Amino acid sequence: MTQSRPQIGISSCLLGEKVRYDGGHKRQEYIMHTLGQFVEWVRVCPEIEVGMGVPRESVRLVDADGTVSLVGARSGTDWTTRMQRYGKRRVRELGRLDLCGFVLKKDSPSCGMERVRVYAGSGQPRRDGRGAFAEELMRAMPLLPVEEEGRLTNPKLRENFLERVFAYDRWRQFRARPSPAGLVAFHARHKMLLLSHSDPHLRRLGRIVATADKRNLAAVYDSYGEVFMTALQVQSTVKKNVNVLQHIIGFFTDDLSDAERAELHDVVGDYHRGLVPLVVPITLVRHYVRKHEVAYIGDQVYLNPHPKELMLRNHA
Repeated sequence: MTQSRPQIGISSCLLGEKVRYDGGHKRQEYIMHTLGQFVEWVRVCPEIEVGMGVPRESVRLVDADGTVSLVGARSGTDWTTRMQRYGKRRVRELGRLDLCGFVLKKDSPSCGMERVRVYAGSGQPRRDGRGAFAEELMRAMPLLPVEEEGRLTNPKLRENFLERVFAYDRWRQFRARPSPAGLVAFHARHKMLLLSHSDPHLRRLGRIVATADKRNLAAVYDSYGEVFMTALQVQSTVKKNVNVLQHIIGFFTDDLSDAERAELHDVVGDYHRGLVPLVVPITLVRHYVRKHEVAYIGDQVYLNPHPKELMLRNHA
């Protein structure tokens, strides 16, 4: 599969556009200068695109008798229907762009992914809402990797999101030219990556691949894609990564000298104890895979799931 720059939707204010209600922005340097080197941004500002100006009255989510609406904070102008119509149309447009992810503005009544303030009566707002546009996006594209910029400051969540983005891009490329043999190859390359997330999902995917020539292929591909992306939503852990590393070493342990074998097991043990980040045993494994020409392991996406320049595995 060819290398590509996956397209990711993003709330425009995070790229420095002055589209917020007060004429400001929420520019994020990591998004602009680090991640931006490896993806193509698709800018979206639901409030501007639905017809609100800059500057403008702020809006918020209001619960009235169990129905949550998007309304002006001072005037009470109800934007709900307009935002819903816009959201459905905009999401259809985005779907035609082959998006591989979306970064939303946290706490936004239009873009917030979770814990958005919902006002009801005169009391304190509760934090269980989702932005009106984000609701439509995530309903219509349930497998699309979606995150908020605030959560991307967490190294684990950032790695998981971007791992899913690049995996979604690879799956998108496969779906452009699918075949039973291609599905077998795709699954084989992702086995160790899937094992680092969820062994039950890996086993289920194996059963789907095994029946690919006996069922409706379109349904097989749809089923595989759904389980594949769901598996990657399960957080990887140190314990799971140690298990994968031990599996990988087992493929070529007989080719190693006693000193090489001891070195590998020592560095995996150091990772297990939190003394070194994951990139350290991965780098050593890649070295021995190249040295001993272990083709099956060399093809595993687990060793290179995203651009190394992002340094996503450099945290402990």
